[in-house]
Amino acid sequence: MDAGQAYSADRSLKGKLRRRLSRWIARRPARVRLERPMVSFTFDDAPATAFETGAALLEAVGARGTFYVSAGLAGTDGPMGPIARREAVERAMAAGHDIACHTFSHLDCGRATAAEIADDAGRSRATLVEWGAPAAATFAYPYGDVSPRAKRVLAGRYGLLRGLHHGLIEDGVDLNQAPAVGVEGADGEAVAARWIETAAARRGWLILYTHDVCETPSAWGCTPAALARLIAAASARGLDIVTAAEGLRRIAA
Repeated sequence: MDAGQAYSADRSLKGKLRRRLSRWIARRPARVRLERPMVSFTFDDAPATAFETGAALLEAVGARGTFYVSAGLAGTDGPMGPIARREAVERAMAAGHDIACHTFSHLDCGRATAAEIADDAGRSRATLVEWGAPAAATFAYPYGDVSPRAKRVLAGRYGLLRGLHHGLIEDGVDLNQAPAVGVEGADGEAVAARWIETAAARRGWLILYTHDVCETPSAWGCTPAALARLIAAASARGLDIVTAAEGLRRIAA
């Protein structure tokens, strides 16, 4: 991916059918029995503002987030602003945040070959370990684009592979293409707030994702005020705020 330009996953009919078909192939059903509902606040692509502002908002309430890092983009400029450098990732790790994997180059796993997916994901994980992170427990498909091939390649490497379709992680959900809800766009906060209510009512695990966190966010990000309100709403509704790695550990237990 050219970090300076926005990229869109395949929006053709073929691409849409592939993503929908993928949800019924190479599945790994979750077994979930939670005593308390959970929410994870996650940040994709590692914009610098996510590490600066997003992390600080979570830390202010004693919580931590998950950052899906494409290590090959570190230090570049992207459509969501500057991408964090290694030093920011290291500071987040030291503060207790969860560092997880995208692909190294932000590869579109829906279109890539099995060899390309294995190489790029492996390179990203190895780089993050070199930076001092533990081996990532979870992975997020860049652009949310996925294929049965990608699921098969990555399933043995991570405990959870995160997609972009809406839903909760509850009994029977596919851990190889897990649902998540975006905090992005004009209605992102309202949509996320409704899913917080749903997670509380159904005692499920909600994964929220965004990108940049700033006063004038990109189409894929949110404002600090919106993120702060969602963190407060989750706490008020009794959701445990956990990293993706901790959420996975709890459902495995």
